[in-house]
Amino acid sequence: MQNPSTDAPVPAICSRSEWVKPIGVYVHFPWCLRKCPYCDFATFERPREAIDHRGYANAVIAELDARRDWYKGRLETVFFGGGTPSLWEPAELGRVLEAILERAEGLSPDGVEVTVECNPSSLDGPRAKEFAAVGVNRLSVGVQGLDQSRLEFLGRLHNPDEALAAVRAAIASGVRVNADLMIGIATGFDERVHQAPAEAVREAAVVAELGVSHISAYQLTVEAKTRFGELDRKGKLPLVGDDRMATTFLETSRALEERGFEHYEISNFARPGERSRHNVGYWVGQDYLGLGCAAYGTITTENGAFRYRNAPNPERYLARVEAGQFEPHEREQLDGPTLLKERIMLGLRLREGIDLERAAEECRTEAWTDERRRATRELMSSGRLVQEGGSLRIPRDAWLFTDGIAAALF
Repeated sequence: MQNPSTDAPVPAICSRSEWVKPIGVYVHFPWCLRKCPYCDFATFERPREAIDHRGYANAVIAELDARRDWYKGRLETVFFGGGTPSLWEPAELGRVLEAILERAEGLSPDGVEVTVECNPSSLDGPRAKEFAAVGVNRLSVGVQGLDQSRLEFLGRLHNPDEALAAVRAAIASGVRVNADLMIGIATGFDERVHQAPAEAVREAAVVAELGVSHISAYQLTVEAKTRFGELDRKGKLPLVGDDRMATTFLETSRALEERGFEHYEISNFARPGERSRHNVGYWVGQDYLGLGCAAYGTITTENGAFRYRNAPNPERYLARVEAGQFEPHEREQLDGPTLLKERIMLGLRLREGIDLERAAEECRTEAWTDERRRATRELMSSGRLVQEGGSLRIPRDAWLFTDGIAAALF
């Protein structure tokens, strides 16, 4: 199938869709109004009016054209992450989306899921409708919480009312909507200011009843190269204890399932048919093309796969594109055993677990080493792993131990 020109209409669904491999596209928008103290993504503070919206869109499109040999397969999803992509002018984001669709070999017969991450401080009714008008069909709103003291602790620019207004605006635009929440947050060392499980449940229920189709409820992860990481090293970062966190996790899960959500991945809940297709693609090992400053991508080849990363700051990224230099900033070859370990680590996050034997076949490596068989038996005897034929999954009451369980299977 010939790649259409930039002036051609969006290509029809590829008739070979049953056997053309699926692929997603991730576009990184690196700017924020304020960098959160827990964030270790490549993000840079800048006012909206100081961003070259069109210039950045031009650079991403130029990179897309330079990556045509890597952009092979049936396009399933496009995800604009950041940073704060809701700062990007919708018309310029729309130009990037149009280019991605036009250059695809084929489109998913279920339609392409197109997500934009949004902060409440940069999303209102008119802007949500503008995103919908350029082809975005899913908005992910970073609510994070509905308590002012916790929002301030997390460095957020919005208040609870603004968070709820942004979710309502997203829903009113007619697209699918996800809301991000952070659970188990401590704003001080006194346990009386730690989020109680009942409060986490209340916040999740309030957001669910707005009509969202998906909720992501995350625990705080302390990354070393962040402000919170620095405080943690000095013993100055308050954290909720493991027992309270476990209770919060389980009670939040129960409350959302009672409201019709499926707890399909450790941190993610969806109404029927509303899973995040883009994130599921990561968890099951699909290829994804990364575009933009600091973006990662993973592409399979006849000899395994490779992962790459673009230049990690906007100035360097834009200068390289301007100079026609499209070699990745970093590139790593991934062999079969390495790919399978990643598939285990990510696949076990899903409720269904991982079809280990099928994954090993796709990675062209051995499924059952002696060490993996032994670890599987030990984990099954302790109730932390279930084996069903060639598939492995973790019972939900052991989900909080997923990282350790996955590592034991490496």
